[in-house]
Parts: sequence; C-alpha cells; structure tokens
Amino acid sequence: MTPCPATADLFDAHPGTPSCETPFRSFGQRRRFAGRIRTVKSYQDNVLLKELLGRRSDGEVLVIDGGGSLQCALIGDVIAALGMNSGWAGAIVYGAIRDSVAIDGLDFGIKALSTNPRKSSKNGDGLIDVPVGFGGVTFVPGQWLYSDEDGILVSPAPLA
Repeated sequence: MTPCPATADLFDAHPGTPSCETPFRSFGQRRRFAGRIRTVKSYQDNVLLKELLGRRSDGEVLVIDGGGSLQCALIGDVIAALGMNSGWAGAIVYGAIRDSVAIDGLDFGIKALSTNPRKSSKNGDGLIDVPVGFGGVTFVPGQWLYSDEDGILVSPAPLA
C-alpha cells in the first residue's frame, strides 16, 4: 500500500496539483490513504462498486461518483470490510454511506458527503473506470489520489 504523506506538504512540493473542493467527512480508522484511482459512476445503486471492491487490489482507491445523492447509502460496513479485506486503500464517495460506527472500527479509509441508513437499489446500473468529476477535480482511472485529514489531491503520476 502506498503511504500517504500530508497533502499540505505534497501541495507545497508540487504547487498547482489539483485539490478537491468538496467538503467530505472522514470515516474508518485509516484517515490517510493513497493509491491509483479506479472509478465507478452510479446513481443510487451499489452493485458495481460492491463487485469492484470484492476484487483483489494492490492498494487502489475507489472513487465513486454517486451524483452527490444523500437519498441512500452506497457503502455500508459489509462493503467497506469487503474492500479492506481485498486490499483496497480506501474509497471516496460523492454520496452517502451507512453503518458509520462500524466503519470507524475498520482499517479502511472512506471520505463521503454524509450518512443515510437507507439502502441503495441493486440494479447494476452505472459505469466502471470512466473519468468522473466533482469538487473542481477530474478523477481519471490510473492516476494517483492522496487523501488525508486536510483533503484530496490528484496527480497523473506519483508525488514524492
């Protein structure tokens, strides 16, 4: 897994690095995480992201564009544990999660807009590994993401 230096230090060393402006909340024990980006674009449906988080990973970060919907949760404790056990570094959820107390007990990192106990639909709608954008940043599969208590940076290549 890629260690995550402080995003403020990374930005100071690499001025102009895109920084996500979305005010996310942090969940899980892993408050700092970094890795190559994978994406899912799906509105109120978590089938594809559950499938992806169940696949073995070498420390990637899943960026989920849920359209900013807070009407239902895209990740709960079962899916977060699946990602943790499969080797993912964490997830960014442009939407809501649920089971936040249980997720806070996991060695996994999640940034999400908020929480909602309502489950998502299970139709399998959406797209995997397409560029997604929110917070003034475009998240491109294969690029690098760095997340900590201060925010999220995105770079085409690893930052050191």
